Amino acid sequence: MVQIGNVEVGDFPLLLAPMEDVSDPPFRAVCKENGADLMYTEFISSEGLIRNAEKSVQKLDIYDYERPIGIQIFGDKIESMRQAAAIAEEAQPEIVDINYGCPVKKVACKGAGAGILLDIPKMQKMTEEIVKQVQLPVTVKTRLGWDDSTIKIVEVAKRLQDVGIKALTIHGRTRVQMYKGVADWTKIAEVKNHPDIHIPIFGNGDIDSPQKALEYKQKYEVDGIMIGRASIGYPWIFNEIKHFMKTGELLDPPSMAERVQTAKKHLSFSLEWKNERQGIYEMRRHYTNYFRGVPNFKPYRSRLVESEDPEELFAILDEVADEFAGAYSMA
Repeated sequence: MVQIGNVEVGDFPLLLAPMEDVSDPPFRAVCKENGADLMYTEFISSEGLIRNAEKSVQKLDIYDYERPIGIQIFGDKIESMRQAAAIAEEAQPEIVDINYGCPVKKVACKGAGAGILLDIPKMQKMTEEIVKQVQLPVTVKTRLGWDDSTIKIVEVAKRLQDVGIKALTIHGRTRVQMYKGVADWTKIAEVKNHPDIHIPIFGNGDIDSPQKALEYKQKYEVDGIMIGRASIGYPWIFNEIKHFMKTGELLDPPSMAERVQTAKKHLSFSLEWKNERQGIYEMRRHYTNYFRGVPNFKPYRSRLVESEDPEELFAILDEVADEFAGAYSMA
């Protein structure tokens, strides 16, 4: 049983990655229903939290059925991150997570996210202050380094473990790579298999099928896998991986009825959690993924992303279920 501090997360946990504008409560709900063991919120700005910004505070919303769950924070100022960690703890998650991996320019080039990989002593000090501040287990998500010349991930892991983190997730790319190229899991394995490392190490990057998940589990001996982009519009990937690892058999892809039912559930929660306009708008990015591979779907997609009426949206989804009842798409 893998444990993060006192939090049990399963024999080989599958984690839902924190993804900005994706990993909100509506999306997390369908992922949890389909087998995610541990999930994280979208990353939350420390400056936004300490200033009580509405968008940042709303991201603290968590629900009992999501547990265990981690709240992820990011920022470049140690004192702001310490205060934000305290605010996150008040929301009563199981875990407080620190984002040292976000590669986007507006975050990394200001010294937050993956930007802190250029200042490992500051990373260590910031982590130490957060660990001291909260009673909950603290975890970290990071990348291999800023670029190929700054990969010191074993040193980073040892330093962070020394100041008290309880688990580390490593995305197998540098910041410069962004999401291009192939994730290098050999470097993740170096951390996992280092004799001085005793906290759980989770791997992240490029896992998009049950076969690859099993292969990487066996080859790199990580304690669990974090899944990000492959889950968008396809939350079934978690249960598909678990079934394949247990039986060696692939589950049939979800039927059209299952896809529509999940999309409707996701939409309903989005409308409930956000205001109607925002809920409709933010669901638009998901329709293409829910129905990827369905032939002649484009007219329906256009209607789904153009409609601003909830009743019409549900009616269109019912049409999709009827029109493509015998069809299925591939993940």
